[in-house]
Amino acid sequence: MITSAGILLYRWGAEGLEVWIGHMGGPFWARKDEHAWSIPKGEYLPEEEPLTAALREFAEEMGTPAPDAEYELLGSYRQSAQKTVTVYAAEADFAPERIASNTFELEWPRGSGQMREYPEIDRAGWFPEPVARTKLVKGQAQVLDALVRMVGERDG
Repeated sequence: MITSAGILLYRWGAEGLEVWIGHMGGPFWARKDEHAWSIPKGEYLPEEEPLTAALREFAEEMGTPAPDAEYELLGSYRQSAQKTVTVYAAEADFAPERIASNTFELEWPRGSGQMREYPEIDRAGWFPEPVARTKLVKGQAQVLDALVRMVGERDG
């Protein structure tokens, strides 16, 4: 089982609850928008603290550290048969000047023998929660459900 950890930032905007998500980079995702976005996250080793990994991965994928905020464990979610992601949420108004993600190497076009570098995240931004549902990869919808429950319990 692959274990990942991520950060889900949220804030309150004109349309209600908004979340910060990133569009996945590389040729496979280039022309996709629906279900092609993710919370900033990445893999970690069993001996590493998930929050430490989540903060590191956020910084690597955004090119700037995660905001100084009170991070709360939202939960661990099975994203696929092989992957579980532990998510931490925090209310923060995050507005980096630019996104400068780390990169990965991929043979493209497949079978060409040419290795190219692509950013893990090619753009990111704030989206109202209903819009984020259509953008996030399907396995992460449950993370939004948990966030809505968490913030709803505080208001109620």
